[in-house]
Amino acid sequence: MGFKPNLEFSAAYIAHSAFRIIQIVLALTVVGLYGVDLHKANREHKYSDGKWVYAVVTASLSAPTALAYLIPFIHRIPFLFVWDSILFVLWIALFGIFGKMYIHENPEGNGGIKRMKNAVWVDLVNALLWLVSAVGMAGYWWRSRGTRTKWTGRARV
Repeated sequence: MGFKPNLEFSAAYIAHSAFRIIQIVLALTVVGLYGVDLHKANREHKYSDGKWVYAVVTASLSAPTALAYLIPFIHRIPFLFVWDSILFVLWIALFGIFGKMYIHENPEGNGGIKRMKNAVWVDLVNALLWLVSAVGMAGYWWRSRGTRTKWTGRARV
């Protein structure tokens, strides 16, 4: 009887960890996709476009956040879903900015435009993952609030 809850917890934690690792990988992918253009602009002594900087900053906020969520029991921090919601809004804005620029663009063999068209869809997947995370964290918070003491979180009320 005592073995089954531990097994269920382990399966849930493994699924949670896999979800967060996917978020980390996709955030680092975005850093790489947009960082190429930032590096090229820096190498040519041109200005860095704010849109590309925004993309890298958004991804740079997301990757450590997903990494921090891999720490067991960090999800018990109240209102953590608010930060996930903010990251969702940042990602959806990023998708809107670059989607408007590249979704209807014809690459005509241009590798840079093909890369950016692919980056737009990675942005959308990131936005959806952070939406799922925000809804899941809000659901967890809503379900668990009031069931444990507010001071230590150990005793059931």
